Amino acid sequence: MIKTRLIPVLYIKNGLIVRSEDFNYHQMIGNVVNEAKRYNEWNVDELIYIDISRESSYDLRRDDHKIKSYSTIEEIVKTISQTCFMPLTFGGGIRTIDQIDFLIKNGADKITLNTGAIESPDLIKQASEKYGSQAIVLSIDYKLIDKKPIIFSKFGQSDTGIDVFDWIKEIERLGAGEVFLNSIDRDGKASGYDIETIGKVVDSSRLPVIACGGAGDSYDFVDLGKETKVSGIAAANWFHFVERSYPRAKQLMKKNGINVR
Repeated sequence: MIKTRLIPVLYIKNGLIVRSEDFNYHQMIGNVVNEAKRYNEWNVDELIYIDISRESSYDLRRDDHKIKSYSTIEEIVKTISQTCFMPLTFGGGIRTIDQIDFLIKNGADKITLNTGAIESPDLIKQASEKYGSQAIVLSIDYKLIDKKPIIFSKFGQSDTGIDVFDWIKEIERLGAGEVFLNSIDRDGKASGYDIETIGKVVDSSRLPVIACGGAGDSYDFVDLGKETKVSGIAAANWFHFVERSYPRAKQLMKKNGINVR
């Protein structure tokens, strides 16, 4: 039986780890390398790093920053890959096959595509043909509009009008290997996962689905794991602020009969 993965997500903005809420509010909370070291100690299943910086390059090396930031994506990826010894997925701002080449060659096991894939769907095909479908994750940020899940691109700010189910059929055809499904409405709210939508997406596609958005306590992982056939359960903020959050969550999931690693 395939085991359910429990996956921390780390959002990078301007070279630092941030807490996200509503895809708009971002609170600086840590150094990218220190966070990777902490998850190494917990022996997590895998890590997802997503760069959500609006700027094309970073420039935050000022005296008022007590936490070390990193000035380029190149520096971040190389540094993380030297510290991160679990499977690593990296995404954010990817628009070209050259960027994917760089990430894979410098330590990423998988990459996530979001806005870049919506703007240029052929990028999915190019990447999957070069690196295999298993290395290509499609990140889908959605809101419920009239009870339908609609995709929003460009940091969750632009309504594409694309139905999630239609897009998943298309990315499956183009060679995507996995879906990272993130509820914008629940980002940072600790209100629990959108179990109904997640369940429908899982049941409608052959692609493995990682669900994110809404974790408030360990029982949210249990509820999602019991009520859907989701492949991976992801969270960001919760893992940053709860003591021994990852091992405690794994223990509770096992206790409730969920087949975790």
